[in-house]
Amino acid sequence: MRKSKVSIDKHFIVGDIDKRIYGSFIEHLGRAVYEGIYQPGSPFADEQGLRKDVIDLIQQLNVPIVRYPGGNFVSGYHWEDGVGPKSERPERIDLAWNVIETNQFGLNEFMDWADKAGTTPMMAVNLGTRGVEDAKNIVEYCNLKGGSYYSDLRRKHGYEQPHDIKLWCLGNEMDGPWQMGHKTAMEYGRIASEAGRIMKMVDPSIELVACGSSSLNMETFGSWEDTVLTECYDQVDYLSLHQYYGNEADDTPAFLANTVAMENFISSVISICDAVKAKKRRSKSINLSFDEWNVWYHSRKQDEKLERWCKAPHQLEDIYNFEDALLVAGMMITMLRHADRVKVACLAQLVNVIAPIMTSDTGAWKQTIFYPFALISNHGAGTVLNTVIDTPVYESVHGDAPYLDCVSIMNEENETLTIFALNKDLDSPMEMTCDLRQFNEYKIKEHWALSHPDLKAINTEEFPDNVAPVRSDSAKIDNGILEALLGAKSFHVMILGK
Repeated sequence: MRKSKVSIDKHFIVGDIDKRIYGSFIEHLGRAVYEGIYQPGSPFADEQGLRKDVIDLIQQLNVPIVRYPGGNFVSGYHWEDGVGPKSERPERIDLAWNVIETNQFGLNEFMDWADKAGTTPMMAVNLGTRGVEDAKNIVEYCNLKGGSYYSDLRRKHGYEQPHDIKLWCLGNEMDGPWQMGHKTAMEYGRIASEAGRIMKMVDPSIELVACGSSSLNMETFGSWEDTVLTECYDQVDYLSLHQYYGNEADDTPAFLANTVAMENFISSVISICDAVKAKKRRSKSINLSFDEWNVWYHSRKQDEKLERWCKAPHQLEDIYNFEDALLVAGMMITMLRHADRVKVACLAQLVNVIAPIMTSDTGAWKQTIFYPFALISNHGAGTVLNTVIDTPVYESVHGDAPYLDCVSIMNEENETLTIFALNKDLDSPMEMTCDLRQFNEYKIKEHWALSHPDLKAINTEEFPDNVAPVRSDSAKIDNGILEALLGAKSFHVMILGK
C-alpha cells in the first residue's frame, strides 16, 4: 500500500478563493439552450419556457457565474437578433457549428434564466466579425439606466432596470484559425485594447477578460499572451485559459496525469502575465480566467456525421464515465492550488453539451462529473493553505505524476478545514496522513467518497445514481494526526470542524 503525507500550516496561505472559480458555461451550441435550459411546451418548463428540473440541478451545483453566449458562436453573433419581440427575430446560419440559430432565446431570456437559477452572467462580446462599436452598444443596452438609445431600447423590451453585468469576455479564442474573424496577436491585442477602453468609458465598474491561447498546444502559445497583454494590459483584468483533455488511447494513468499538464499551463501563463507587468512597470497584476475546461472526446466521431444547417442537434453530447469524474476532481484541485491567481473558471459546458447535466423529454439527470464539481463548489469556500504533498509518483508523458492530488481549505468564518484528496492509484488504496495539531479541537464532521470498481461506469436516465458519492468512515483523527484510507481510484472530501 502506498503512503502519502500532507503538510499544512494555517499561517502559510496561497490565497482566498473567489467563488467565481466554480463557474460554468452556456453556449448556443447543440442542445445546451434549446431542449437544455429552454424548452417551451415541456411539462418541466415554466411560463417562460425555462426548464425547472434543470434549474433545480444547477442550483445543486452552486454555480455563481455562467459564461454566455459563447464560445465559438459569439464570433459571428449579433446580439440584437435575440432581443425584442420573438416574432420579429431572424433565423440565422451559425458558421461556428454549421446549424440554424432561431434566436428565440437571447440576452434578456438568459438574464431571466440566470436570476431563476441563482447565478450571474459572464457576457462575451463579438470581436470576430464585429468590433468596438458593437461592444460599446451592448454594454449600453445592459448597464445604463436609461436616457440613451440602447438603454431605452432595453426598457422598450420590458426591462426597466439595467442588467448591470459586471464581467465581460473580449471575444473568444481569437488565436484559433477556426474562429470567425481570427486575428494575429497584434490585431487582437489592439482591438481588445480599444474595445475594453470604450466599454469601460460606458461603465467603469466592469471587469474584462482578454483571450489567451485556445490551448497549451497552440503553436503561438506564450508569444500570443505576451503580445496581447503588451497591447491591452491597462484595459483588462484577466487573461483566459482554455483546455480540454481526452482519453482516446484508453490509457487511464496518462489521462489522470493531465493534472500535471494543467499545473504547468497555469504556472506558465502566470509567469507571462508577470513578465509583461515587469516590462510595463505596472503595479496591477493580471489574474487568470480558466473559462473553458473539461473532458471532451467521447462525442467527436458521432459529431462528424451531423447534418449541416439543422436546429439544435444532439452535438458534443459526451457521455461521461467514472474516470472522467476523477480527472474533473483533479482539475479542480489544480485550479484551487492557484487560488491566488485563478479567480474565474468555467466548466464547459453546463447542460447537454459536454455537460454535467443531461436532459430528455422525460427528465433530467446527473452525469458522473456532476458530483466532484458539486462537492467541491459546495464545500470549497475560504482560504487555500499551501498544501505540501509527499507522495509516490509515476512516469507520464507530462513528467512525474503524483499518485495523490490534494488541497486544503481553511474557512475561518465557519471554523472548518476541508481537504479534497484524489487517489490516482488504480489498484491499491493509499494511507494519507496529515498533521493537524494546529487544529487540535477539530473533528471529522463529514467525509464523502466517490468511487466505483469500473472506470468506464456511467450514469443514465434509467440509472442516474450508478456513480455517486457515499459517506465514508475511513478517516480518523488521533492525537492531532489525521489518518485516512483512500480507496483505489477514489476522490474524497473531508470536512473538519470544532
